[in-house]
Amino acid sequence: MGSFSIWHWLIVLVIVLLIFGTKKLRNIGSDLGGAVKNFKDAMNEGEKPKLDQQAGGHTIDAEVTDKKKV
Repeated sequence: MGSFSIWHWLIVLVIVLLIFGTKKLRNIGSDLGGAVKNFKDAMNEGEKPKLDQQAGGHTIDAEVTDKKKV
């Protein structure tokens, strides 16, 4: 009673396909895949400055005291 057999899952799959249709499910899948890809790209962008800093990048700590156009 605690687990479902393969037949239960097949029936659920057929019902979902009948309700939503294959085109809508394909669009949902591609949208979800694009969102995951964008999230991974954003996470990798956040790590790039750390790698550059470890490779010998220098940081200058300064304060602007007077603003003049040159």
